[in-house]
Amino acid sequence: MGKARKIPRHLQKYVVDQQYEKYTPIDHAVWRYVMRQNHNYLKDTAHQAYVGGLKSSGISVEKIPNVTDMNNALEPFGWGAANIDGFIPGVIFFDFQAHGILPIASDIRKLENIQYTPAPDIIHEAAGHAPILCEEKFSEYVKLFGQIGSKALATSEEHELFEAVRTYSNLLESGKATKEEIEAAKANFEEKQAAVTELSEAEQISRLYWWTVEYGLIGTVGHPQIYGAGLLSSVSEGRSSLTDSVKKIPFDLQRVIETGFDITKPQPQLFVCDSFDQLIDAVNEFAKTMAFNVGGTQGLDKALRSNHTATIQYNSGLQLTGTLRRIIKDEKGEAIYIQTEGPSSLAFENTELVGHGKTTHHDGFGAPIGRIKNMNKPNEEFTNVELGIEVGKECIIEYESGVKIIGTPVQLLRKQGKLLLISFENCTVSLSEQTLFQPEWGTYDLAIGEKITSVFAGAADSEQFYADLEEIETKPLVKRELSPLEQMYGKVRNLREKPDYEIESVLTEVIEKLTTDFKDDWLLRIEVMEMLGKHNLLPEKQLLLKKQLEEIKLLHEEYPVLIERGLMLAGI
Repeated sequence: MGKARKIPRHLQKYVVDQQYEKYTPIDHAVWRYVMRQNHNYLKDTAHQAYVGGLKSSGISVEKIPNVTDMNNALEPFGWGAANIDGFIPGVIFFDFQAHGILPIASDIRKLENIQYTPAPDIIHEAAGHAPILCEEKFSEYVKLFGQIGSKALATSEEHELFEAVRTYSNLLESGKATKEEIEAAKANFEEKQAAVTELSEAEQISRLYWWTVEYGLIGTVGHPQIYGAGLLSSVSEGRSSLTDSVKKIPFDLQRVIETGFDITKPQPQLFVCDSFDQLIDAVNEFAKTMAFNVGGTQGLDKALRSNHTATIQYNSGLQLTGTLRRIIKDEKGEAIYIQTEGPSSLAFENTELVGHGKTTHHDGFGAPIGRIKNMNKPNEEFTNVELGIEVGKECIIEYESGVKIIGTPVQLLRKQGKLLLISFENCTVSLSEQTLFQPEWGTYDLAIGEKITSVFAGAADSEQFYADLEEIETKPLVKRELSPLEQMYGKVRNLREKPDYEIESVLTEVIEKLTTDFKDDWLLRIEVMEMLGKHNLLPEKQLLLKKQLEEIKLLHEEYPVLIERGLMLAGI
């Protein structure tokens, strides 16, 4: 247990206002339908934390939750909730969870996508993710996963694929896109998907997340229970997940990270873990293979492939954050010099070094790796005398790799007794015939350290490095008149919450309008029938609606199941 965390500054930029008043009566009806269906099915088939967790996390079956209420309700469990703007990059998503914050996209699926939507929506984000977070071991797993997942390095092709997926799924859900726009976005998504040819650590760990937090089962293969958010929030997939049509496989880390997934289709197989402890062990096991633990040239190669902000840490503790552009290697293939491009910064213990932020190193940063020639201990342990340097006096430092620095030291920076940086004026850095730094480029800050111990996605000091990121603006809420259909949904909703003496006349009017103007709306008919049955009113109108629903069933292949299940829960 523990208090919900404050949202760090670099994550606040992704937070937008929920604008609760944007939800229409149809939106609330969609929420209620899905939640009643899921609750009815999941109370017997989900992990035992689900039903109590729904209530504990501030979620009601009757109406869309307010994210602020959820944030307060989750506090006793060491969590908070924040409203974010749809898709956010995986590293950022995991970063929220590492800080004990559940990011929630507040849009809700349209009635025509009531079974499933590939775009993030509040049914999935709130009712899928929040309830099981109230279970202590699972909560521990998700936070740990966030801390590890936020460090995973992706390839540049995967970053491009993410943008293509975001565009495509948002168009599918918007309801405003033309057929041509959707087809173009799909083609772009497929092209970007085909360009992803290697399995990065970010893709591997996202598979582990997908097959556990999103689509996980727990227990035994013969008697599994649902805990994955994708299954807890989808009317169709939640039900089919426990049938024989979906293959159940005992959870195995290697098999999980070798199994890809398609966000737009139902899952053909699911993995069953025996406990949440097994998942904690698995993510810790996987972390051992990641660049943030392995470092070295292997880690640098991953950062180079990512073409995104990454942090490179020397054994001295010095951390370089930037976009790695070049690695010079020796004849054995080991890195001996690295070069970032664009804004870069230096830090120690995840705190930016004063005077070494992005404004100082706005054009990148170059640094050698390896041991200084003729020295018998780590570079960072040398005194000035041992290095043979004196502030204000020109000197030469040569590395075993052949990298040579000639210049005048003006400042040495030490932290906790370790030498981290030597700043040179009038400095030339060279390797054989290659010039790596010239005096007219200004001060050369020589990074001290002979090994790279860690390489990870993102910045060492996120608060400073991303301080100038523009916040996502909350789009102004466009007030609009409710459509006639939305108004009718609103009237029925008001009656359900506060039945009054006019119930019979209001429902009669709604039925007349549905009959003449909205011949294919099935959900409001079910809601009206439920109220008529509950109050024992207008039996002949109930028969009329039942007949109309039989006709609507023929309009779409999904309608028979949706209507039958709706009527069953309405007690009809």
